[in-house]
Amino acid sequence: MAKSFNIIISGTGGQGLITLLQIIAEAALIEGLDIKTSELHGLSQRGGSVETHIRFGKEIYSPLVTQGSADLILNLEISEALKMLSYASSKTVFVINKNLISYPGGFEEKELIQKIKNFGKGPKYIIPASEICQKELGKEVVSGIYLLSYAVHKNLIPLKAGSILKAVSKVVPEKYLDLNKKAFELALN
Repeated sequence: MAKSFNIIISGTGGQGLITLLQIIAEAALIEGLDIKTSELHGLSQRGGSVETHIRFGKEIYSPLVTQGSADLILNLEISEALKMLSYASSKTVFVINKNLISYPGGFEEKELIQKIKNFGKGPKYIIPASEICQKELGKEVVSGIYLLSYAVHKNLIPLKAGSILKAVSKVVPEKYLDLNKKAFELALN
């Protein structure tokens, strides 16, 4: 692994961003890495914009990902991806939930996808995770776990799947554990 790995997770309140941040941090701890995290912007209330940063590696001094230095940007809502472009470089990987919370005056889904695809040269994975999780598990709130599993199994994040699953078991309350594990496994299909 490089000196550090920098991730930004963005979306809206109620989508489980803080839980994802805690899972990734716990998995990095399990692997013996230094971690710094921050909930930078927004309110973690339902519907408000939320942006979290996580950096891990051998020695990490700041929790904030600087502009142009994100390795992975994980978006749980597609329009939130546009707000993250300043953190991306030509190598940044985007993993985006094809889920649009529309509002008056907002972009159409096709417009958003085109703007994202036109930005930089890094890979962009746009996945209908909310739709898949709702259809297969009856709950779209686990779409973040689905996207995290996708990123781990495509080697887009330098953490082991086993470490992520151990972290899920530590972070997620028992009554939601089975559902989250199913979402993690669902991404393998």
